Amino acid sequence: MRIVLVCFLALMMFGSQGQSFKVMTYNIRYDTPNDSINRWSNRKQKVFQLLKNYSPDIFGVQEALYNQVTDIQKNLPGYSYVGVGRDDGKQKGEFSALFYKADRFKVVKQNTFWLSEKPDKPGSKSWDAAITRIATWALLEDKSNSQRFIVINTHFDHIGEEARLKSAELLKAKAIELAPDIPLIITGDFNCTREEAPYHALTNTEVIELIDPAPEPVGTFCTFKVNSRECQGIDYIFVTNQWRADGYKVINDNDGKYYPSDHLPVVITLSYTD
Repeated sequence: MRIVLVCFLALMMFGSQGQSFKVMTYNIRYDTPNDSINRWSNRKQKVFQLLKNYSPDIFGVQEALYNQVTDIQKNLPGYSYVGVGRDDGKQKGEFSALFYKADRFKVVKQNTFWLSEKPDKPGSKSWDAAITRIATWALLEDKSNSQRFIVINTHFDHIGEEARLKSAELLKAKAIELAPDIPLIITGDFNCTREEAPYHALTNTEVIELIDPAPEPVGTFCTFKVNSRECQGIDYIFVTNQWRADGYKVINDNDGKYYPSDHLPVVITLSYTD
């Protein structure tokens, strides 16, 4: 009887673990020679190794140029991705790509919209935005249990205060449209702190509630050099209440002198509450 009970508990634990997965958001910093020692060619192996070490099942990247997206896919062959360049809706400009483990999830639908008054127009920008900004989304199906959910990955403008607030309002409207009754995850670099209006626009309880699962908020934008400045919290993962979120962590892995990017990634473990 004891053996049967032990086996039953083991199966229950295995099943529970099978229902959980890790989600990460990571601004990997775009590839520019202006970064000198920290340009992409000098640090990409550190980014690949971090991703391999933490092995997120789903992760959203920001500032990724097409060559960086393809570099990640080549070096992490278990992943597929969705996303387009923000400048032309193809390969030009930065991506807000979503990567996912292809053996665990399949894409049912996916698309990208622009954070502007014309969200379906590639390259569009509005308000006081300095740069074209996008959000990429995917309707994923978990192959382990056929559960479907929406993931959205985005990057808000770094200059325009109005643009960030309007982007938050648009993002929330799109979230309601895409996921009116299924679980939702939003990852991104929001270029605002938890005290600012865009954050509050996202987390207010009107129509849909987005939860920031951080138990103790930690800074994520640090620049490359370790301990060179106080890190600012602007990178978040939001979830709806259909999820249980555990293990929130801001990853500060470094080589003793530099971080792999000027942002630190955030990772959480999600499980289904139903």
